[in-house]
Amino acid sequence: MLMPKRVKRRRVHRGRMTGRATRGNVITYGEYGLVALEPAWITSQQIEAARVAMTRYIKRGGQVWIKIFPDKPVTEKPAETRMGSGKGSPEYWVSVVKPDRVLFEIAGVEESAAHEALRLAAHKLPIKCKVVKKAVEGGGENNESK
Repeated sequence: MLMPKRVKRRRVHRGRMTGRATRGNVITYGEYGLVALEPAWITSQQIEAARVAMTRYIKRGGQVWIKIFPDKPVTEKPAETRMGSGKGSPEYWVSVVKPDRVLFEIAGVEESAAHEALRLAAHKLPIKCKVVKKAVEGGGENNESK
């Protein structure tokens, strides 16, 4: 599972997921990408499940980039614990994803295979996603909708 090697603070505030992604919203490495359409917390287990689904479908052909990293700890208190007595201990790690964020990129496979691999990965995630193709240089918008 993905998680930071070390962190500055063990427990962090929950924060907000308002607005759209201003960074990480362009396909940079691959030819096709999976773009989030909704805001969500995506856990390291969900990222790993999507990665496995993609790489299993393309059978070691092509290349896959994971563009999100779970760097936010989520705490939980033990079951049947009374109120108070401080914040719980970190249980798992999430990545805060906003709409328009590119989650995964893929290259080195034909379009139909890339589309199907990204579709399988999208089914492992808790949000609606769309598959986009990298725009031709010098074009209008950066990500062309597929």
